Amino acid sequence: MMMKNDTLTRVPGFMVGHYTDADAVTGCTVIRCPPKTVGAVDVRGGAPGTRETDLLQAHNLVEEVTAVVLSGGSAFGLAAADGVLRWHVERGLGYQSRSGVVVPIVPAAILFDLTIGNPAIRPGADDGYQACDAATSEPVLMGSVGAGTGARIAAIRGNERASKGGIGSAAIDLPGGLVIGALMAVNAVGNVMGEHGQVIAGLRSADGKRFESVLAAMADMIDATSSDAECENTVIGVVATNGRLSKAQTTKVAQMAHDGLARAVNPAHTMFDGDTIFALATGDIAADPSLVGAYAAEMVALAIRRAALHATALGGVRAVNE
Repeated sequence: MMMKNDTLTRVPGFMVGHYTDADAVTGCTVIRCPPKTVGAVDVRGGAPGTRETDLLQAHNLVEEVTAVVLSGGSAFGLAAADGVLRWHVERGLGYQSRSGVVVPIVPAAILFDLTIGNPAIRPGADDGYQACDAATSEPVLMGSVGAGTGARIAAIRGNERASKGGIGSAAIDLPGGLVIGALMAVNAVGNVMGEHGQVIAGLRSADGKRFESVLAAMADMIDATSSDAECENTVIGVVATNGRLSKAQTTKVAQMAHDGLARAVNPAHTMFDGDTIFALATGDIAADPSLVGAYAAEMVALAIRRAALHATALGGVRAVNE
């Protein structure tokens, strides 16, 4: 019996591949896009690490995106996009420039996972190539894989009291054939919150029997330079639809999608986060950008929660139910 796909690859034409290094506790994830996919981005974290985000601003020339890379390894992990670029060049895929040269457009965002596993090993071009080559339209593999391999949730008091983060994904079918999906790599400063406002993953109490407020912990650690504080985190991801949207409308969808992040992570968009969401639209079906944005936010929140619940213990960081 075929499993129902309610992940990002439910959106027709999108493919997702992971590269996972469980020993070094890092990895990357590649989202391959159908031709002529319109792309946009909204960056809200105070410490982002990104590539090609200026190009995606609504007032700039190029509209289409070839692939998106999400990677661990902090700024070093941006190198994974070089391998994805190479994979597409070998196949003649990308943006057709006016001079006739094909240039793959590969935006990327990274998360900080250098305080878990081996910080000397980071995703590079070969790893990005491998993830791109492994991309499939099958349901997205979730948990501590790909860019989420080294992800942690609420590590403000160290790995021992954090919860394991990872990759989560969700998608929904709407009337008329419209599909909206999200894929998120969850490495949040804040706790992951359930639908009813309860903490489902995050900062553990000293005895490990309950979750504590990250906000309260931040208030107790007013000096941000405190050696006890570990606030080098972020949530990065992609929302996608088969709807027909302009670049400006796709930008609005990316902006609205952050509402889902704020519902599922508390606190969100801090100076220590690099929170970044890319939005992608294939243009197959007429769509209202407000409707797409509203459901994109819902899928982002669900994907974040799934990331926490599917994560497994790794690198000394316990999974949520351990």
